[in-house]
Amino acid sequence: MDKETETELEAAAFRRLVAHLRERTDVQNIDLMILGGFCRNCLADWYREAAGEKGIAISKDEARERIYGEPFADWKKKHQPEATPEQMAAFEAAQKKSHG
Repeated sequence: MDKETETELEAAAFRRLVAHLRERTDVQNIDLMILGGFCRNCLADWYREAAGEKGIAISKDEARERIYGEPFADWKKKHQPEATPEQMAAFEAAQKKSHG
C-alpha cells in the first residue's frame, strides 16, 4: 500500500470515529477517559497539535468545534452533566493506574 492511500484510509477512519462520537452523546468524556484514557477533548488537542506541526494555527476552541461539530460550550450544555462522585473516583483510580 502506498503512503497516500494509507493516509486516506487513516483519515477516513478518523472521520468515522469523530462521526460516531458525535452520534453517541450519551457517552460522556469522563467515561471515555476512565475506560480508554482519551476523550473528545484529547482528539481535539491531537488535531490542533497536528495542525501546528504543519504550521497551521488552530485555536483550542476551533479544534474542539471540529471534533464536537459545534462550539464545545453548546455541546457541553446539551450533553454533559456534572460527573458523579463514582465517575470521579473511577477517573482518579484510572489516572493512578496509567501513571503509576
